Amino acid sequence: MKRSLIFGLVGLLLVALAGPAPAADTQLILATGGTAGTYYPFGGALARIWNTKIPGMNVTAQTTGASAENVRLINKKEVELALVQSDTLDFAYNAKESFKEKLTGMQAVAVLYPEIIQVVVAAGSPAKSFADLKGMKVGVGAPGSGTEANFRQLLDVYGMGKEDIKANYLSFSESAEQFKDKHIDAFIVTAGIPNAAIMDISTQNEIRLLNIAPDMAAKLATRYPFLSTAKVPANTYKGLSEEVSTVAVNAVLIASSQLKEDVVYQLTKALFDNQAELASAHAKGAELSLSAAVKGVSIPFHPGAVKYYKEKKAM
Repeated sequence: MKRSLIFGLVGLLLVALAGPAPAADTQLILATGGTAGTYYPFGGALARIWNTKIPGMNVTAQTTGASAENVRLINKKEVELALVQSDTLDFAYNAKESFKEKLTGMQAVAVLYPEIIQVVVAAGSPAKSFADLKGMKVGVGAPGSGTEANFRQLLDVYGMGKEDIKANYLSFSESAEQFKDKHIDAFIVTAGIPNAAIMDISTQNEIRLLNIAPDMAAKLATRYPFLSTAKVPANTYKGLSEEVSTVAVNAVLIASSQLKEDVVYQLTKALFDNQAELASAHAKGAELSLSAAVKGVSIPFHPGAVKYYKEKKAM
């Protein structure tokens, strides 16, 4: 008995000295967007921070068709995290636009930065406003994407129908290639600025961005409250010598409602604790703001994110 007791005590002592058992790795997938957009490289920067700053965390940034697909992926439990436009979130949560049923298996983590609607034409194009695109071939975003929804919103406020524009449903990279080859006359990008696809084109082609006049921007913001007025500063792209007026939505990080509170808390905390590193990895990281992170989204926040924001008195 004594020998058994001694061996037992020695065993307990060894366990104590070894410390707590390491936590099992947390494997997550972050749905981003196409390689020519902002979501994919920004998502990669997010994943690197989480993987290096949170013990046992393993987040993989996955290329996708962007907002609409990301919402469906997270609700089908194929991914745990996603980057999504705020308008697409609203449509999905409330079964509007192309969403025929409510998708509510997701919650907000943080509003990240504004995504600006940019309508690109050749410098010599006769088009001076969106209305002038009537009859032209236009890249309007991937089918069901947030960009494609913005295209339909623009049609609406300008009093135009789908038949008025020869819509080409293309990703940003596809639009860029088609524009270079002069197969389309214009294309629309809703993304953070500067956008890689537009930057690439501007190095070899003279381009312009179409202004959305203040009255039309106000009309858009009234009819679609998730839109707000925005500016593309001069020199954002090569040859862009003047500021351009337009509108924007928000890029939002969302999580599956089934993700544990402590996991989302760690993700949120690491995001803000390491903002400087995020900003050095991607320019959009500099636009992250604790006060803005809790505004401009119409779906509920995840309890893990709420815990962090309440600690910081931001919510």
